[in-house]
Amino acid sequence: MTRDGLTRATPPPSGGPCVVCGRVSAAAVEVGYLERGSGPGLVQYACPEHAAAFSPGPVPGELGSDG
Repeated sequence: MTRDGLTRATPPPSGGPCVVCGRVSAAAVEVGYLERGSGPGLVQYACPEHAAAFSPGPVPGELGSDG
């Protein structure tokens, strides 16, 4: 591969597939986290177009008896 080919390459996408449309985006936004019974949790991502549909953090009622 030539140097030109390396400098013009697009960066690999970060994050994961959008939880709404499934598209992988270089600008994926973390929108959630799912706890699992064993092993690490699962981070949920959304593409920039769908990320605005998710709340920015816990809302009252999601915090249990503290909220």
